[in-house]
Amino acid sequence: MAQEQVEEYLETIYDLESRDGSAKTTAIAKCLKIAPASVTEVLKSLSDKGFVQYEPYRGATLTEEGKKIAGTIKRKHRLLEVFLTDVLKLNREKVHDEACRMEHTISEETEDALCRMLDAPAHCPHGSPISPCNKGVGSCAECDGAGNTGMPLVIRDKKIIPITDLRPEQKGRIAFIRGDCKVVQRLSDLGLTLGTNVSVLKKAPMGGPVEISVRRTKLAVDHAIAENIFIEPPLLGEL
Repeated sequence: MAQEQVEEYLETIYDLESRDGSAKTTAIAKCLKIAPASVTEVLKSLSDKGFVQYEPYRGATLTEEGKKIAGTIKRKHRLLEVFLTDVLKLNREKVHDEACRMEHTISEETEDALCRMLDAPAHCPHGSPISPCNKGVGSCAECDGAGNTGMPLVIRDKKIIPITDLRPEQKGRIAFIRGDCKVVQRLSDLGLTLGTNVSVLKKAPMGGPVEISVRRTKLAVDHAIAENIFIEPPLLGEL
């Protein structure tokens, strides 16, 4: 099976699993516009390769390896959509299909260069979140500096999530801040620095402020700022 086909399947399963909890054969077939019988054969092959867990009549879910590949493709796709919309000024209705054709061909180096050129966007033109890179850096400014040296960057070995994904009473440790030096300094002035333990107290609806506790201080942080603060997986107890 061609790598592009593998990536298309994994990306489709990623989307369906995020929405429905698993990817049914009929749903995959509808998205990819192919026969369900063909999808079944491919899912068996992907299962053999360790990319998905597949159960007949119940659908498929991604393994950790499958999620890693799909997440990489999804990040490239959404960065390309921003590039096509903001830089090349293509019609927003056309950028999805164009990005689908390009996402399988750009290298990791090009992906990183796109992210730096676009100032690490948080969302694609359609409002979907763009995940941070998997480099072992603390901020975009640090990534930019390392990228300019031409030296390879260490890969982050732990999953990180935006603080906006936490539920009230959940806690975590700040591991990455998306933004340049000014953003990092502004958050630092609030006590939100790398390695700091934080907990979510309250989340306002409709993208309102997120109330967090940091160093025994309560802060109401704008949602657009909070979603650029990434933490290691949350803990329900004391850190």
